[in-house]
Amino acid sequence: MSSVEQNRLSVFKTYKLYVGGKFPRSESGRVYEVQDHKGKWLANAPLSSRKDARDAVVAARKAFGGWSGATAYNRGQILYRVAEMLEGRKSQFVREVAHAEGLSKSEAAEVVEAAVDRWVWYAGWTDKIGQIVGGANPVAGPFFNLSTPEPTGVVTVVAPQESSFLGLVSVIAPVIATGNTAVVIASEKAPLPALSLGEVLATSDLPGGVVNILSGKASEMGPHLAAHQDVNAIDLTGADADLARELEIAAADNLKRVLRPRAVDFTKSPGTDRLTAFLETKTVWHPTGSLGASGSAY
Repeated sequence: MSSVEQNRLSVFKTYKLYVGGKFPRSESGRVYEVQDHKGKWLANAPLSSRKDARDAVVAARKAFGGWSGATAYNRGQILYRVAEMLEGRKSQFVREVAHAEGLSKSEAAEVVEAAVDRWVWYAGWTDKIGQIVGGANPVAGPFFNLSTPEPTGVVTVVAPQESSFLGLVSVIAPVIATGNTAVVIASEKAPLPALSLGEVLATSDLPGGVVNILSGKASEMGPHLAAHQDVNAIDLTGADADLARELEIAAADNLKRVLRPRAVDFTKSPGTDRLTAFLETKTVWHPTGSLGASGSAY
């Protein structure tokens, strides 16, 4: 080993939030220590404030029009591009997941590969979910009656606490696949994979603001986001029972959609429940014209 290599200083990574397609530090200037499963220091993560949460909602709302208005096919292309970028940075995520969840390198590699596959799976659903939950309804009268799914809007996601990457992907991807935008509160004790995911999203084709990632305390940001009048829905997957109840009560003020926490095995096939959790159904009536024995009168 050369003397240069022996004397080389380590370059520690500075983790930042991901809001509006940019990487700000918390406006409060606060950080907190992130440790591995053995209590060893890994990094300092931003301790997000209520102001950071408000900024994330503003960014998500600004991005909603363009993202929800994009074709489902285009959203699928973009989600697949995210999977491509994750595949290219797999070794980084293997290392971060291993530290976060106390897994061996091979076990962490399986988790990361499953997360990449999950992105691809949801990418394939973007232009198919409408066919599953929408359709033409039989009605009495000369009308077409068509039901189509539409995104709910801005969704706050309390990410799983234990499954720092596969669980994270499993709650973010279905929200944005269906045209919503997301404000994500990452796992408090293991936020590094989530903050690194922001770097992947920034270098994919995903428009800024579609996903916004905050690190810190869900108990601090959650009540503010649950009561926020410009948040349309909230996923409580990563909230404990007491916090979930508090957030659900706050969410009732503007009739937010609420996905309650429940035990989930993220290694299993997720089905379409999370895709449909944040969709609204729009039904349109249209006259067919007078129909006679010879057919349409058009």
